[in-house]
Amino acid sequence: MKSHPTVAFFDLDHTLLPADSDHGWGAFLVANAYVDADYYQRKNDEFYGHYQAGTLDIAEYCAFSFQVLADNDMATLRRWHAQFMAQTITPVIRPEAIALVQKHKDAGHIPVLISATNEFVITPIGVALGFEHIIGTTPELIDGRYTGRVTGTPSFREGKITRVQAWLSEQGHADLNDLTGCFFYSDSINDLPLLEKVAFPVATNPDTRLTELALARQWPVLQLFHNT
Repeated sequence: MKSHPTVAFFDLDHTLLPADSDHGWGAFLVANAYVDADYYQRKNDEFYGHYQAGTLDIAEYCAFSFQVLADNDMATLRRWHAQFMAQTITPVIRPEAIALVQKHKDAGHIPVLISATNEFVITPIGVALGFEHIIGTTPELIDGRYTGRVTGTPSFREGKITRVQAWLSEQGHADLNDLTGCFFYSDSINDLPLLEKVAFPVATNPDTRLTELALARQWPVLQLFHNT
């Protein structure tokens, strides 16, 4: 096993993206009548509220949000996602975010996107932001079709640590206990477990609770989107 490189881990929603891609995907589905609008909007908003409050049941949320993946074939989903990128995501991608990722590349670091949002939604967004390595909650895929179930550990709260260690192992690097030399940028108190693990936590566009904690612990606070 090789010693680990310097890795810069990034959350996505409200960290590198001045929006929530997961909630936004649901809103996109509703706006285009790809789902039952009243039901889906109510549940999408309800789960988003739980996430903001730090009370989200990730298994329950995945069962809800993955159902639309299971109900539609891959060609349809890819067509919808291209439309989602054009209508919802590309207009809010900011140069500051791309520049921050590039800054770490220029320093010889490996940028890794790690989000609780599922990989179907975040992978094209991560590519647009300049990432080669993208970790999200993984929807189960069998014979080219999503099943509605989760594969492995959702990349949420402590699950982000599990997924980071699995990724490092897959890359041939030693399993980390202290994430020496690594960065993690996040806006959310939900990401406290991984923020506490890395050597260089950066509270980025942080929510109220993370702002208070970062100031108390003297962590850097980065407001990436000054005009948002």
